[in-house]
Amino acid sequence: MNFRGRNKINPQFNMSSMTDIVFLLLIFFMITSTLVTTSALDIILPKASGKTVNKKNTSITIKKNLRFYLNDNKSSTPEARIASELKASVADLKNPVLVIRAEEGVPIEKVVMVMDIANRNKYKVILAVRPK
Repeated sequence: MNFRGRNKINPQFNMSSMTDIVFLLLIFFMITSTLVTTSALDIILPKASGKTVNKKNTSITIKKNLRFYLNDNKSSTPEARIASELKASVADLKNPVLVIRAEEGVPIEKVVMVMDIANRNKYKVILAVRPK
């Protein structure tokens, strides 16, 4: 009589599944490492939540013709009076937030000037952009 089993156990370990996993992990880390930007700016971005909060913000719009408009005002504000107008518009706010809307083609010096005014007065600044 033959008492041997029909199935023989192979004592060798098959490495093909392990190499597949390592290869997939390598591809994953290679792809995700290209998404990390090393030259990122250290800025504080506004947080967004699922709820809409109606918060009173002060906004300044800079047009291509270098005219400044404060809070949906139809008449432009002269560049020399922007600081005093901003202070007057946020005088009653506890934590003022300034939204800067600069049209395409506006020189960066004008935007930086408004940001400097906001920085000196400790306003939070949001730079509005067009969504893609």
